[in-house]
Amino acid sequence: MTTDCRFLEDLIHHDIPLTRAMQLSVRAWDGDSLQLAMPLAANSNHKGTMFGGSLYSLCVLAGWGWLTLRLRDSELGEGHIVIKGGQIDYPLPVADDAVAICAAPSAADWEKFTSQFRRRGLARLYLDIRIPAADGADAVRLRGEYVLHR
Repeated sequence: MTTDCRFLEDLIHHDIPLTRAMQLSVRAWDGDSLQLAMPLAANSNHKGTMFGGSLYSLCVLAGWGWLTLRLRDSELGEGHIVIKGGQIDYPLPVADDAVAICAAPSAADWEKFTSQFRRRGLARLYLDIRIPAADGADAVRLRGEYVLHR
């Protein structure tokens, strides 16, 4: 596990204790994409598939974690990240362990976000997070609206 992954996993488990019971782990970070994982066994519902609330939490935290790590590597410094809203779709049930993937927004969106934060101390960024099924199709999709403020 990389230093960045360990930092983020420790931070999430400290700040959001429920994530320990969910057995959430930081799987990978490459500077552009973040992957968070959690096992089915700790997050199953009455149908033997992944509980929707756990999937939503995993996706929200993937976006929050992506922004946390990207800000840590930037010159913007500290700020408070919150999710203002999110639209989630569950096209397929998740019957195995889940991996949420948050990819970087476009360079233009990132530049707009950082410029706005420098100017106003408040900025919003939309991030797309997905949980793929075994065949690669999207089982879950979240479009999250994240806000950073001083």
